[in-house]
Amino acid sequence: MDNAHTFSAIRGVQGGRDYYVAMVPLKVVPKLFLFDDAELPPDLRAQRTLNRARVPDIARYLIDNPKNYTFSSLTASVDGRVHFEPSGDAGYAGSIGRLLVPMTARFLINDGQHRRAAIEEALRERPELGEETLSVIFFIDAGLKRSQQMFADLNRHVVRPPQSLGVLYDHRDPFAQLVCRLVGRVSVFKNLTEMEKTSVPTQANKLFSLSGVHQATRTLLALGKKRRVTQEQEDLAWDYWQEVGRCIPDWQLAAEKKVSCVELRRDYVHAHGVTLLAFGFLGSSLLAKEPTTWKGTLKPLRKLDWARSNAETWEGRALVGGRISKAHINVLLTTNLLKQCVGVPLSDTERQVETDFVHRRTARNAG
Repeated sequence: MDNAHTFSAIRGVQGGRDYYVAMVPLKVVPKLFLFDDAELPPDLRAQRTLNRARVPDIARYLIDNPKNYTFSSLTASVDGRVHFEPSGDAGYAGSIGRLLVPMTARFLINDGQHRRAAIEEALRERPELGEETLSVIFFIDAGLKRSQQMFADLNRHVVRPPQSLGVLYDHRDPFAQLVCRLVGRVSVFKNLTEMEKTSVPTQANKLFSLSGVHQATRTLLALGKKRRVTQEQEDLAWDYWQEVGRCIPDWQLAAEKKVSCVELRRDYVHAHGVTLLAFGFLGSSLLAKEPTTWKGTLKPLRKLDWARSNAETWEGRALVGGRISKAHINVLLTTNLLKQCVGVPLSDTERQVETDFVHRRTARNAG
């Protein structure tokens, strides 16, 4: 075949149709593979529209880790008449060979459009990456309906890993590793943290999830999207969570295995992520206001009635209709109560949220 793209490839069969897996240089990826027009209505496209906000983070990952990155395969449809030349006539040799695709053929990405856009962006800063390769799975285009069905099938069983597991396994993120170390160092986190699931299972003898500790500690240190952390920040986080643990005797009893975490989650609001995150917000404000005397300020927390049966205190804050809620407004209202308990001033936004809450509760009680 003249005027053809040539790829080293392996031929396979799925659903009675031939498909091919080829190694494609990164520098070729942006030139060959196209998206559907984002302005087309969904019923005339074969994939979701490109979310440009996702691309810089993926590109930065590639740029920052040129010797240690991992990209999964792209999946693409080819609308031309391809030709496969096997290296032999039988066995494995009949499945390995060269895939020839006409220059006039159109390649359409079925899965991996954000990776494709990120590769294009990364190559501008690191053109040397262009010689590396990415596996591409080629299907022969059988029309729009078939391409749409492929998109649906490829994403049908995709499930993101639990956030806790993502933190545990992310050895590239310094902050994720800091949180894992904290869980091993802080007495009320050690052996009481669910390391895999985002939510603590009902019957698990755990207090918090790793993702919950991650979110609360990021809030505590006011890191935003930053990943770099100092040893001083890690030590401060450890000191803060240790002190909070001392202020909640039930947590200490759980760490000493003198009380069941299942019972604590059933009966108290302090054994849930909404309160842990509220402690993160409290700590962020407290450490900024009292960088040297903050430990003494936390002491009033020891006298707080954390029982879920204490509806006068917790209903509308950590509880909605008697059930724990981690909605943003409930985190704010729980934070407000903690701040008022220890005497930390509320911000303007927090004061307005508190005023609105009090008015609603007063009107409800009056009704």
